Amino acid sequence: MTTCSTAASLFSEVKTRIETREARVGVIGLGYVGLPLALLYTEAKFRVTGFDIDQRKVATLTSGESYIYRIPPTEIQAARSRGFSATTDFSAVTELDAIIICVPTPLDEYKEPDLSFITDTAKAIAPHVRAGQLIVLESTTYPGTTEQVLVPILEAGNGRGLKAAKGQTADGENEFYVAFSPEREDPGNDSIARRDIPKVVGGLNSRASELATALYGTIFNRTVPVSSPAVAEMTKLLENIYRCVNIALVNELKLLSLRMGIDIWEVIEAASTKPFGFHPFYPGPGLGGHCIPVDPYYLSWKAKEWDFRTRFIELAGDINNSMPYFVVSSVGRALSQQRKALNGSKVLVLGVAYKKDIDDLRESPALTIIELLQRNGAEVSYNDPYFPSIGKGRHYDLQMKCAPLHDIEKYDCVLIVTDHSDYDYGWITQHASLVVDTRNATKGIQGDNIVRC
Repeated sequence: MTTCSTAASLFSEVKTRIETREARVGVIGLGYVGLPLALLYTEAKFRVTGFDIDQRKVATLTSGESYIYRIPPTEIQAARSRGFSATTDFSAVTELDAIIICVPTPLDEYKEPDLSFITDTAKAIAPHVRAGQLIVLESTTYPGTTEQVLVPILEAGNGRGLKAAKGQTADGENEFYVAFSPEREDPGNDSIARRDIPKVVGGLNSRASELATALYGTIFNRTVPVSSPAVAEMTKLLENIYRCVNIALVNELKLLSLRMGIDIWEVIEAASTKPFGFHPFYPGPGLGGHCIPVDPYYLSWKAKEWDFRTRFIELAGDINNSMPYFVVSSVGRALSQQRKALNGSKVLVLGVAYKKDIDDLRESPALTIIELLQRNGAEVSYNDPYFPSIGKGRHYDLQMKCAPLHDIEKYDCVLIVTDHSDYDYGWITQHASLVVDTRNATKGIQGDNIVRC
C-alpha cells in the first residue's frame, strides 16, 4: 500500500467513524465549556471520555452528581448510561479518535497570557497521541497558539515521530490532525439552544478542517470553516473585544450621564428602538466571566510582537477595570450623605456571580468590590443564592459564608452587584436603610434610600 493510499484510508476511516457516531471522543477540561460539550456528544450517541486534573470533579461525575448549577444530576446520570466516563488518567487518550481541549487560559498577575493549562495538557497527552487522531483546541487564546505552541509540544512529546498534518499531502502512518474551534458558551443563556450556535472551525490543513467540521457537524446545526487556526483564534477575540469595547463605551457614558442627571438606562432603552445600526450594551460594576475581561489582553500582548499597540482595546480595558473602584467610591459617597463613614459600616453585597442567575464566579467584579470595601474598613457580608460560601480562587481568598436576608435592616448599605431574579427588590428597598444599585435592578422603584450608580 502506498503512503498516499494509507493516508487516505486512515483519514476516511476516522471520518466514517465520526459520521456513524462510532468514534470515541475525549473532552479535556470539564468546566463550564467542556462538560456541556461532553454531554452534547453523549446525547448524539458518541461514547465520550472526559478528562480533568481535578479529582473532585471526576469523583462527582463518576457518582452521577453535578457541580454546575444549570446541569442537573439527571443529565450526568443519563450521560453515564450512554457510556460517558470521567478520569484523570491521560493515557486513555490513545483509545480515542478525537480529543477536544477545553482548558482555562487566564491572565497572570501582569495581565499577560497564561498558557500553562494548554502546555501542561499538551505534554500530558503527547505520549499517547496516535496517527489519524483529531485534536481540537477550543480554549480562547491569541492567534498562532495552535500552530506555535500546541503543535510543537505534541510533535516533540509523542515519541513515535508523529507530525501534525500540514499542507495538502499527508502520511497517514505518521500524522495526526489539528484544528482550532473557539468555544461560544454563554452561561445562563436559555434563549438559544447550543446546537443553534454556529461553530467556527480552522484546521491546520484541509483534512483537519474536514474532520473537525464533520465532528462538530454531528452536534451543531451549522459549522463555519475558515482558512486556518489563526483565523479561528482571531475570530473569537474579535467577538469578545467587540463586546468589551462597547461595554466600556456605555460605562463611560454612564459616568457622564450621572453627572448630567440623565438616566443612562432610559437612554439605552430609547436608542434600542432604532431598527438598524445599533445594538444595546449595558453598563455595570465591572466585567466578569472568563472571556470579556481576559481575551482582549491576549491580543494586546500578541500585538507587541508586531510592534503594534492596540490603543482602543487598552482604553476599553482601563475603563472597565475602573468600574469596581467607582462602585466603592459611590458607596462611600452614599454613606456620607447619611452621615456615616465607609470605614466601620456594615455593607451587604447582593450577588457575587459575574452575571445574573448563574453559579459562575470567574473574574466576577463582586470579588474585587468586596476586597476594596474591606480594604477601606467596611465590614462586608454577601448574599447569593448560588453560592453558600466563597473560598479561595486564583486571585482571591475571602473565606466567607452566605448571609441571610431576613435581617437586612442591620446593614448600613445594601449593594446590588448581581441582579439575580430570585431577589425581591421591592422588599429589599423597603427594608434596607440604603441601597446602592449598580445594575438598574430597582427600575421603577422610587425611594430616598436608593442610589443608582
